[in-house]
Amino acid sequence: MHAMQYEFTLPADYDMGVIRSRVARVGHLLDGWDGLGTKAYLLRERGVHGSPVNQYGPFYLWNTMEGMNAFLWGGAFQGPVNDFGRPRVRQWTGLAYAEGGAADSPAGLAVRRRQPVPEGVELAAFMADAADETERLAARDGAVLAAAAVDTRAWELVHFSLWAHDTPKAEGDVYQVLHLSAPGRGALPRGRQW
Repeated sequence: MHAMQYEFTLPADYDMGVIRSRVARVGHLLDGWDGLGTKAYLLRERGVHGSPVNQYGPFYLWNTMEGMNAFLWGGAFQGPVNDFGRPRVRQWTGLAYAEGGAADSPAGLAVRRRQPVPEGVELAAFMADAADETERLAARDGAVLAAAAVDTRAWELVHFSLWAHDTPKAEGDVYQVLHLSAPGRGALPRGRQW
């Protein structure tokens, strides 16, 4: 599994209906994308769920590098680049994935928490704790799924979870889920990824 996210931070007075309309128009295009586990079309609105910004920030869990590369280099990614400019694309190597008790429910909210991997920690124990946290998140009421991944260049850990209700039981940045493309969700490897 490989995780990926890019974000477009928009002006405070930006009409977020433009993003909603865009996702309604094009979101289905990845519903059958080869190599994609899930893509959550995510939106943060200034003043909603504690967000200080307006932001569009899709989050991906990929089953294959080929699928991700086909998205980035095969033309599909050019659409948002043309409309909003070329963003920095964050990528993390998968650590763990778990389906939640509400796995069959539609996701309404997502929570993303990024944190540094501290200097001096025993990496094996730290990553095992991150994998365990993924299982704990998935076991909480209303969890659709949970994942953890790490960027070993920046030594950054990311926890990502989807929730079926409007009171997620996770800490981090809260996003509204506008659409979920999940053609390969069933093929995402469960549990620890090592």
